[in-house]
Amino acid sequence: MERRNVGILGATGTVGQRFIQLLAEHPWFNITWLAASDRSAGKRFEDACSWKLETPLPQRIADMIVQPNVPDGSSTELPRIIFSSVDSDIARELEPKFAAAGCAVVSNSSAFRMAADVPLVVPEVNAGHLEAIESQATRQSFGGYVVTNPNCCAIGLVLPLKPLEDRFGIEKLFVSTMQAVSGAGYPGVPSLDILGNVIPFIKNEEEKLQEEIGKLLGSTDGRSFRYSDATVSAHCNRVPVLEGHTECVSIKLRTPATREEIIAAWQSFQPLSGLSFKLPSAPARSVEFLEAVDRPQPKLDLMRGNGMATTVSRLRPCSLFDWKFTLLSHNTLRGAAGCAVLNAELLAALGKFNFKRFPPVNANFASQDLVNA
Repeated sequence: MERRNVGILGATGTVGQRFIQLLAEHPWFNITWLAASDRSAGKRFEDACSWKLETPLPQRIADMIVQPNVPDGSSTELPRIIFSSVDSDIARELEPKFAAAGCAVVSNSSAFRMAADVPLVVPEVNAGHLEAIESQATRQSFGGYVVTNPNCCAIGLVLPLKPLEDRFGIEKLFVSTMQAVSGAGYPGVPSLDILGNVIPFIKNEEEKLQEEIGKLLGSTDGRSFRYSDATVSAHCNRVPVLEGHTECVSIKLRTPATREEIIAAWQSFQPLSGLSFKLPSAPARSVEFLEAVDRPQPKLDLMRGNGMATTVSRLRPCSLFDWKFTLLSHNTLRGAAGCAVLNAELLAALGKFNFKRFPPVNANFASQDLVNA
């Protein structure tokens, strides 16, 4: 696989740092461009960023100069692949500009997740949805487009849901989340609010989870999306855990299934095995089932599959629906930067990084030309 130059938009933030961690030694991608807000632009990255991750900041990255978060379509220094980790309001303004500048924008932002022609993708679940990028105006003109990954809880949840949907169908779903403080970014939730406490509200989180599951489990004709008609009800809570979102799920299936059949569906779930390229970030198993009655736990199971797998346990009958279980996923690896990197790997493997020339400097695409939000 050809090694491609990439850039990171919002590089100094929590998810931006995860992008750097995952991409610094990536076999398919090479970081050549970092961008952030005006207060960081022009500085060495090390001076602009308060590095918070457990691995050291690579010196090559530390010495890079942070660029303004504005694309210049005439510049040969602007990479054609941009990983975006900016806030939703900023993404709504900037991501269409980068797509209009001829870039593939692989976004972790929620700004365009539910847009009518923007794929919302978890590779193991709905890789076929990537065909919708071909209907985006910027793709047709200069090759640029936007692809998004879902909310952190939706990513962890949809992985064990997908094999159940394929084999048995899902009629109803009830989920209650216990979400780590790192999901709020840095500095996140004040310590006096969260220590020894549970906060039963995360703004817009329940709505995102309910809507995104429908799009992820739905279908596409290559131009638009048909949502799953499964009913989803979510409760989202912030808990004093550093990393790892835990979710308690009750599910009603359209076709009855035994416990053994459900476990078999999870254990045989390997949808990426047919690709001609092995995606470097893909876990050996996307869903890992444990029989232990007191698992999964963030302290014990967070890094299964290098932080890219969903761990499932406590499968048992549900008196309200059919079955209930508990799952755990890493919210800033699989639930954010890791899923975006895996999306980019899939795009590379499918040949979707074929670009036309850079557009002229005065090319002017409005956000509504890119997406029908």
